[in-house]
Amino acid sequence: MSLSIKKYAEAGGVGVETIRFYQRKGLLNTPEKGDGIRHYNAADVRRLRFIRMAQRAGFTLEEIRELLSLDSGQDRQRARELALVRIAKLDKQIVEMERARDYLQKLARQCTAKASGPCPILASFDG
Repeated sequence: MSLSIKKYAEAGGVGVETIRFYQRKGLLNTPEKGDGIRHYNAADVRRLRFIRMAQRAGFTLEEIRELLSLDSGQDRQRARELALVRIAKLDKQIVEMERARDYLQKLARQCTAKASGPCPILASFDG
């Protein structure tokens, strides 16, 4: 597999400028220009997709850099620690999002089109 930067970006679901940004941050390698064009391979795509997934999971770019460096090392404990910390943060966010959803469902029930008068927006958010 040999991809141009445009095809590489498409394979990772990002724009070309995102590739360049990650390269400047040291998250992605910048291959040499073989015939005037940089060529990317399947391993590059896998790395890019990992970065995107890690960002969606809430890892910072610095944490992602550390995870990527751990990939070629033997420090399984540190990788596990990073994952467990992130899981705890995600669990907290999930609870907060579920609470927000519950409030919004209550608001939607209280503000039905059949009711008259003002919608009790602030009152619906009483705990």
